[in-house]
Amino acid sequence: MNPFTEKTIQAIQSIPPGYVMTYGQVAAAAGNRRGARQVVRVLHSMSTSHNLPWHRIINAKGGISTPANAEEKGNRQRQLLESEGVHFLSNGTIDLAIYRWFGFDGDEE
Repeated sequence: MNPFTEKTIQAIQSIPPGYVMTYGQVAAAAGNRRGARQVVRVLHSMSTSHNLPWHRIINAKGGISTPANAEEKGNRQRQLLESEGVHFLSNGTIDLAIYRWFGFDGDEE
């Protein structure tokens, strides 16, 4: 496993219930601030095998990002976040000033 993937997994695992990180934020913490798409790949291929809290990763606007044909997954993500105490604004986004997690800086071992 390459270092970026390892740090991506560590960053995602570090997010406590009730908080979120953005794809870009995870990428920056893992050492590549332009690697948001790589974070998506890690989530897609390793969420189950590494028991990643995939639902705590959102887009830079504070929203849930799902393809048009994956509405059910988006609804599931929202349910999981709400069950952890995350509140959504009326426009369907999350207030990042309240719920964004900054606890992982990429230097943790």
